[in-house]
Amino acid sequence: MLIARAILFGCLLGNSLLSCAQAPSPWKNKQCAVVLSYDDALNIHLDQVIPTLDSAGLKGTFYLIGSSAAFTKRIPEWRKAAANGHELGNHTLFHPCYGKRPGREWVPVDYDLNNYTLRRMMDEVRMNNAALEATDGKKKRTMACPCGDTKVQDSSYLYGLKDQFVAFRDGTPDANAVNGFGKVPVEWFSAVNNTGDQLIAAVKKAMTNRSMLVFVFHGVGGDHSINVSAAAHRALIQFLQQNKSQILVAPFVEVAALAQAAR
Repeated sequence: MLIARAILFGCLLGNSLLSCAQAPSPWKNKQCAVVLSYDDALNIHLDQVIPTLDSAGLKGTFYLIGSSAAFTKRIPEWRKAAANGHELGNHTLFHPCYGKRPGREWVPVDYDLNNYTLRRMMDEVRMNNAALEATDGKKKRTMACPCGDTKVQDSSYLYGLKDQFVAFRDGTPDANAVNGFGKVPVEWFSAVNNTGDQLIAAVKKAMTNRSMLVFVFHGVGGDHSINVSAAAHRALIQFLQQNKSQILVAPFVEVAALAQAAR
């Protein structure tokens, strides 16, 4: 009887291990997922980045500031980008940040989070969502918190807005709690003056770790003080295009939903 039980346990354990070994990747059976995200609604995103992505058959997430002239004066172009599969994400109406932190001298007093209330912050995010929905007709989207700041005074505004978004593109403890990715590995890469080889190395690491890799871009070949060269960006896009069979490249709204389903 003991031998029979041991054999049965061994069979069950073997089947369990085999099932684990054959478990499908959360990234549609590819090695990793890569999110190409671009902040601040820059003209260069429309003029250079989106054509580059489209030529490679890749889609990105563009976090738009509702008051930015590059958004308000070019709404038809953003609408076309969304219709072509790119995500228009919420980057708030006025990009408020904590202005009293080092290097934040550029933050206007009126848009310093130190002078905000929780209600004002959430109202402005909802207003920007309305503007984005009027642009692309979509209700499901994600948000990137300006400067990575998620709190007004001591309260996180993410909890009051979680019903508005699929996920938040931030690695803060409150964003992690709201996103509900569980143990799905997530890696972040804030691109600043990196070479193409460095960007590609980050992807190769994500492939090894079978993780979600989120690139955070601002300027690409200019148009922002936080910048990477157009050549470095093109090298990354070329690598991703050449390895489509192994790498899922998709907007954050899609990849976040896959991570949540896999938790």
